[in-house]
This record gives sequence, C-alpha cells and structure tokens, in this order.
Amino acid sequence: MNNQPIENRKVALVVGANGVIGSNLINHLVTLEDWDVIGISRRGGENTEKVRYVAVDLLDAANTRDKLQDYTEVTHIFYAAFQDRPTWAELVEPNLSMLVNVVEAMESIAPQLTHVSLMQGYKVYGAHLGPFKTPARETDANHMPPEFNIDQQDFLEQHQKGKTWTWSALRPSVVCGFALGNPMNLAMVIGIYASISKELGLPLRFPGKPGAYSSLLEMTDAGLLAKATVWAATSEQCENQAFNITNGDLFRWEELWPKIADYFGLGTAPPLPMSLDVVMSDKEELWNAMVKKHGLEELPYSDVSSWKFGDFVFAWDYDFFADSSKARRLGFHEYVDTEKMFYTIFDDFKEWKILPY
Repeated sequence: MNNQPIENRKVALVVGANGVIGSNLINHLVTLEDWDVIGISRRGGENTEKVRYVAVDLLDAANTRDKLQDYTEVTHIFYAAFQDRPTWAELVEPNLSMLVNVVEAMESIAPQLTHVSLMQGYKVYGAHLGPFKTPARETDANHMPPEFNIDQQDFLEQHQKGKTWTWSALRPSVVCGFALGNPMNLAMVIGIYASISKELGLPLRFPGKPGAYSSLLEMTDAGLLAKATVWAATSEQCENQAFNITNGDLFRWEELWPKIADYFGLGTAPPLPMSLDVVMSDKEELWNAMVKKHGLEELPYSDVSSWKFGDFVFAWDYDFFADSSKARRLGFHEYVDTEKMFYTIFDDFKEWKILPY
C-alpha cells in the first residue's frame, strides 16, 4: 500500500468488486495516488500490490461483520453488488439486505467513514416496466413498488440522518465495459452473437422487438461511470444527492447496428425478432469448438453468454434516456462517444482472447 500519511489517504471498500461496474471502478481507483482499495464479492479475488480482496457472503449479516471487522480504515463505501432473482418483488429483500449488512457492519468499526456511494439505474424511473418519461430526471416521482433501487436509497436517506457520513446515488444507463462472468454485459452479448453469426456464415440480424430498432437510446461507459462515481463521492456539492450518468450522446440501433456489423466484417439483413436466450441455447458445443479453433481463453459458455440480458435490452421498443445535465452543472464534464466505446471494448475482448474476430 501507499506510504502517504494515513490522514491524507482515502480507503475504498468496493462492494461487488468483480462485476462490470465494480472491476472498472477498481481499475480507476488504483490510478489515483491517494486511494487504497479493498474489493469484496462472493468469490473474492487475487490480491495485488494495490488491491486487497475479501470473499464475503453479504446476505449473512454475521459473516459480513466477521469478514470486514479488520478494515477499520475504510473511508468510502462504493456499493455496486447485485443478486438476481426471478421476479421484481423477489429482488427487494436480498439486495436491500446486502446493503444494510455492509453499511451497518462498517459504520460500527470505521470511525473515518465519510461517504456511501450507491449504484442504481433507470429502474428507479420504471424503465424496466415499459415506456417511461424521457428524458428522465433525478426529480421524477417514484413508481409503484416493488423496486429495490428505491428501497436502497430510502434506507440510506433515513439511516444517514444524524450521521457524519454522506451518500450519493449514481444512475447510469446500460453500463458497458470489459468484464467476464457478469449477467448484465451488453458488449459481451453483441460480441459473442456477432462471432457465432460469422462462424455460421450469417449476417448480423438485429434480434429485438419491432420498434426497438428505431427507438432512441443511450449507454454509459464503465470507465466514465467510475470517474463520475469517485467525483460524486468526494465533492461536497454532491452530498446526499442522485445523479444520472451517461456517455452524453444518443443513438438508434438502426444507425449503429450496421456499423457494429461492419466492425466484425459482417453484412446485415432485416431485423428478425427472436429470443437470444432460446436460439443461442444450443450453441455451447459450437462455441467450445470455436475456442479451440481460434485459440481463445477456455471460459465456460455461461460466463460469456448473457442472452437473457440481451433479450431484455433489445426488447425496448420505446425511448430510453435520461437528462444528465445535473452532473454537468455541478462540475462533471466527462463524455464518451458510444460508437467508439463499443469498438474499444470489442478490441479489449480480442486482445484478451475472448473474441475470435
């Protein structure tokens, strides 16, 4: 760890360290001289010179307290963990419990705790339910529960009263970045789908619902989100507030899809609505053969295929974007070109021998 005097240093506890958001946040934090990093997740990780990893069962309050009891130096909690469940209602209890367990465990042992950063998303606006008001703004009214993102923020707002620490909530659009084994990785969905299409000699067809091809969308680059997360957690003007964080541009699949196809050396054909989770369910044997043929990393098919998430995103036959001007007004001016973002992530997957083409 850095030898800078402890009073001048910040110590991040990144919860959900192995996901797209958490891993990219850690990658950003280790470039900052005044931060030490502790990453926690269910499966832990391999320690490096700058990052300590801890395997924690966040659903178990006692295990959370036991595994974190030695990390009294933590100053900032960055919460980006998520547990999936079959229904919206079933998502509430585990995802709220994990946040409560972490916050209560840390505030009891970390006297220098300064800030709790909560990762949310457009579910706060009801974007997962159907057409919602666009552009969505942080001041928009909540929708009918159940919704764990809202319950998590309510917990922080109420629990923070009278405390010395503050909170912030980040609301990205679909987050894209380099990570493996994550159930919500759109760049991986597109990359694997395009690679299998090419292997089979097929054009790259848009598989989404009618209308989704022409709806207006935006994305959030994981690296951009990491910068915004640290900015919000360390800026006094951001205390106890929520922020939409996006790349800063809008697109329609009907314009971007042919460009992505061209990146992979593929042609296109008219969109054809189909469930990727269904049509790609029998492609594991083909993928394993492609791994050997192209000398790729031998990763389980389940770790590189997030088909249900792809179906979810490609079903949005309505506009999907938010107003991110609040963050700009308060000083965050970073932006990312979404088209170039996809190419950069695909390049990373190729470099790491995840994609063949």
